[in-house]
Amino acid sequence: MTQSIQDKKAEIEFFNNFSGPQGYDVFDEESKNRLVNECLKVLSSVKKPWHGAHFADLGCGSGVFTNILKQKGFRVTGLDLSRTILEAGRKSHDFDLVNGDVEFLPLRDSSIDFILFSGMLHHLPDKELCAAEAFRALKPGGAFVAFDPNKQNPFMWLYRDISSPLHSQKGVTKNERPISAAEVEAVFGRHGFKMKIDYLSGLHYKAIASSLLRPLLPLYNMLDAIVFNSQFMEKRRSFIITVGQKPE
Repeated sequence: MTQSIQDKKAEIEFFNNFSGPQGYDVFDEESKNRLVNECLKVLSSVKKPWHGAHFADLGCGSGVFTNILKQKGFRVTGLDLSRTILEAGRKSHDFDLVNGDVEFLPLRDSSIDFILFSGMLHHLPDKELCAAEAFRALKPGGAFVAFDPNKQNPFMWLYRDISSPLHSQKGVTKNERPISAAEVEAVFGRHGFKMKIDYLSGLHYKAIASSLLRPLLPLYNMLDAIVFNSQFMEKRRSFIITVGQKPE
C-alpha cells in the first residue's frame, strides 16, 4: 500500500483543541508513570534501553510521555500531526517537538534507537505505511513499543468500537478503533519485526468526554483494576502493549 487512508484533517482538528497548558492528558500521574514503566519493562525483555538512547515518541501530543522518557535519562524527540498541540508542549518542555506524520516520517534511515507509539496505532485505519516507516527509521536491532486500547476488552469495545451499540464519538476522532493484538502482530510482522505482546489494566482515567458516562468513571477505574487483574483475564485487559524488534 502506498497511500494513506487516514483522515489527517480530522486528526489535526481534534488535537488542535488541546492547546491549553495541560495539552492532551487523560490519565492521573501514577497511571502515566506506570504506563511508561510497563512499556519499558516489556521493551527491555527484547532489548534494554540504555541511558542516553534516542527515543522517538510518535503521536506525542503535547509531550506528556516524551517528558517522562526524558526524566528517565533518554534523549527524546516528539512528533505529532498537530502543530497547535506541539506549540502547547513547547511552552512546558525544552526537548525537540517536530511536526510530522508517522506514515511519512521526517527521519533518516536507521537513525533512531527506539520508538514509542503513544496510544496512536489505533488512530490508523491501515497500519502498513506506519510499520514500514518504523522499520526504515529504526537502527538495526532497534525496537518499538506501543500501547493501545484492546478490542477484546469489553469496556473498550462498548465505548470506543464503532460496531458497539453504545459507541460514542465524543472524545475520539473518526479514525479511532480499539485494536487486536493479532492485527498489530500480523502487520508489523510482515514488515520484518520480531513481535512480542503484553497486556495492561488498572490505569486510572481522570477525564472522559461523554457527560453521560463521566459519573461512572470512578466505577470503571475500580472495575478495570479488579476484574482484569487475574492471569485468566490477561488478554482482555484494557490496553495492549506491543513490542517489535528490527533484526540486527
